[in-house]
Amino acid sequence: MSILHQSKFFVSAAKLNQLPPASVPEVCFVGRSNVGKSSAINVLTNQRRLAFSSKTPGRTRLINLFGIPNPQAPDHAMGFLVDLPGYGFASVAQNTREEWADVLGSYLRERQSLAGIVLLIDIRRGVTDLDRRLAEWIAPTGKPVLALLTKADKLPYGQRVRAVFAVTKELKNIGALKVIPFSSSERIGLEETSTHIINWISPKVA
Repeated sequence: MSILHQSKFFVSAAKLNQLPPASVPEVCFVGRSNVGKSSAINVLTNQRRLAFSSKTPGRTRLINLFGIPNPQAPDHAMGFLVDLPGYGFASVAQNTREEWADVLGSYLRERQSLAGIVLLIDIRRGVTDLDRRLAEWIAPTGKPVLALLTKADKLPYGQRVRAVFAVTKELKNIGALKVIPFSSSERIGLEETSTHIINWISPKVA
């Protein structure tokens, strides 16, 4: 069984100073509102409702941490999956959007325990202006990025291959970048994604 399947809710935080000490590896998930972030976390952890998605874009305003138990010390986490608030929500006030953007940017730039970033992009839309802005935040950190092209089941194989090429070219400013077509419903790219994340959290396990 994948160690990701043992993930459990740990804490929600509205601000960075409410997060636990940066002591174990963290892998964060970030993407536009309604890109399929919650679905991806749920299928990767083999749980139906570990991560919640709101029907109202931008409603989820908290940073949610899910702990992966340490086999040698089950009461302690060996790492965290971090669900960051979605971005790109038009129905939310401008000042609130900017505040969340600041929290997102600060986490990505400053969080010492951040081991890898999972950036979710709708394969049908490609890289949006907001995705490019996020990439500009990420690139200077040198953190590795796994770009999941969600809803890949909506496109035939040839178009998926072209989408991978296009996104890789668009995000070339990110040094350590891997792009994978992904579908939560059809489990496309699931095994490769899981292996990538586990390697970030515990290289000896994968």
